[in-house]
Amino acid sequence: MPDVYKIGDLVWAKMKGFPPWPGRVSNPPKDLKRPASKKASHCIYFFGSENYGWIEESNLKPYEQYKEALIRANKSNAFKDAVEAIEKCAQNKGDETNKEDSDSVFDRLIDSDNEKKTKPKSHKKENAGKIIVKREYGSSGGSAAKRIKKDKKEDLEVTTNGDDHLASSFSPLRKGPGSNLLDRPANVTRPETPPLDLESVSQTLKEKNILPSTLKFGFLGLGIMGSGIVKNLLNSGHSVIVWNRTPDKCRDFVKAGAEEGLTPGDVVQAADITFSCVADPQAAKDMVFGNCGVLPEAGPSKGYVEMTGIDAETSQDIAEAITGKGGRYLEAQVQGSKTQAEEGTLVILAAGDRSLFDECQSCFEAMGKNSFYLGEVGNASKMNLVLQLMAGVTLAGLAEGMALADRAGLQQKDVLEVMELTSLACPTILDKGKAIIDASFPTHLPLQHLQKDLKLSLSLGDQLEQPLPLTASANEVFKHAKRLGYGEHDASAVYIRARF
Repeated sequence: MPDVYKIGDLVWAKMKGFPPWPGRVSNPPKDLKRPASKKASHCIYFFGSENYGWIEESNLKPYEQYKEALIRANKSNAFKDAVEAIEKCAQNKGDETNKEDSDSVFDRLIDSDNEKKTKPKSHKKENAGKIIVKREYGSSGGSAAKRIKKDKKEDLEVTTNGDDHLASSFSPLRKGPGSNLLDRPANVTRPETPPLDLESVSQTLKEKNILPSTLKFGFLGLGIMGSGIVKNLLNSGHSVIVWNRTPDKCRDFVKAGAEEGLTPGDVVQAADITFSCVADPQAAKDMVFGNCGVLPEAGPSKGYVEMTGIDAETSQDIAEAITGKGGRYLEAQVQGSKTQAEEGTLVILAAGDRSLFDECQSCFEAMGKNSFYLGEVGNASKMNLVLQLMAGVTLAGLAEGMALADRAGLQQKDVLEVMELTSLACPTILDKGKAIIDASFPTHLPLQHLQKDLKLSLSLGDQLEQPLPLTASANEVFKHAKRLGYGEHDASAVYIRARF
C-alpha cells in the first residue's frame, strides 16, 4: 500500500502528550533513529521548535483540511509562531526558503508557558516634584481582570512637593538589581548565581555517614536545585551520569567525578535509575516524549524518578508512558530551596513504585533530612502543591505587611526584629524578610517557580471545586512581579509588586 503522505506535505502531527502541531513530512536527519514500531511512520519537521520526530501515519492530518478548527483550539504564543512559519512555507513551497534546519536536536516541542515580555517605554519625571510610576494590568484570569480592561495602563502620580524623604521612599530598590526600577521594569538585571563549590562537603552530609548504593544514577537538569542535589550525590560516593540543556554546566560536575551523557536518552541507557529535575510540567514532558528523550530507552530494567514540580495529571501521563515500556516510575517532589539542596536538608515527598523508592534510599539520604512514601502516583504532587500554596500565600502576606510598614514610616528592620520574638518567626519568614530589607533578592527559590506552583494549585482547586480565594489573589501578585521582570529573582521579590 503506498504511503498516504509524501516528502514536503504539510500536516498536523500529534505527538503523545502534546496538541496537534504544524509540521512537514521530511527526510530524517542522520542522527534521528528510526522507531522500533513496524507501523507506518513519517519523519516530521515541527515548525516553530525546529525539531524532528517520527510520527505514526494515523496521527497525521492534512494541514489545510483541519487548519481552521485546530488554529481556533490553540491560542499559545508558541503555537501562533509555528502557524506563522508553516503559512510562510505554504506560500513559498518548492522555493529555497522551504529549507529545513537540523542544528537543534533536543529543543522543546512547545513552550506554552513562555510569555513574551512587553517592554514599556521609559517615563521621565515631568518636574522635580513628581515621580511617575507605570502600572500595567494583565487580564489572564481572576476577578480583578473582569474589572480592569485588558492591558490597561495607568500612570500613578506621586506629588512630593519637594519632600526628599517621600521621594527617597521610592529609591531603595533602585539600588538593587533593577536599576531605575520604576522607569524600566522590564529591563531588570538577571540575578547572578554564585558558582557552586563541588569539593566542599556540608557538615550535615558528613554526619549522615551514608553507605552509597552500587547502582548507577542518571540526573537530568543541573539548575538551581539539581546542582545542589548532584553535588551531594557525588560527595556521598554515588556513581552519577549527568545531562543539561546547556552542556557547559556539566563540566564542573565531570571534573568532580560525574560522567556526561550527550542526550537524556543516553543517560537513561547508561543508568539504572534516572532522576529528572527541570523547570516545569512542560519541560518534564519534553524530557520524556521529546526527540532523543527518555521514553525510547525506558525498558524493563530502568527506573525513572521525576523531581520536577508538576501537577498530578502530568505525573500520571509520564508514569503511564514509562510503565508502558516496562520501566518503573516514582515521583519525588522536594520541599526546600537552593540552600537546603546544597546542604542536603530537603524533604522528599515520593509516590509510585515502592521498590524504586526503596532503591533510592541512599540517594534520598544524601539529598534530604527525611523522605516520605505517599502511595499511588499523584499523591506526592498534590502534597507538594498544598505546601507550595501555603508558602506562596504566606510570602505574599509578608511582602504586603513590609510594604505597609514602610509606607507607615516604620523601620522594616525593627518589624523583623520584633517578629523574630513572636510566634510568627520561622526560617522562611526571617530569610525572606531580610531579602526584602536588603532589596537584593538573591535566588534561592525562583519567583517564577513559586508562581507556577500557585497556578497548578488553583487548577487542582478547580478540578475539586475547592474555592481558593487567597491563593488566587497571591497568584495575581506573583504574576505581576514576574511580568515586571523578577521571575528569575528570588520569590521574595514579590515585594516589588506589593510596594509599588
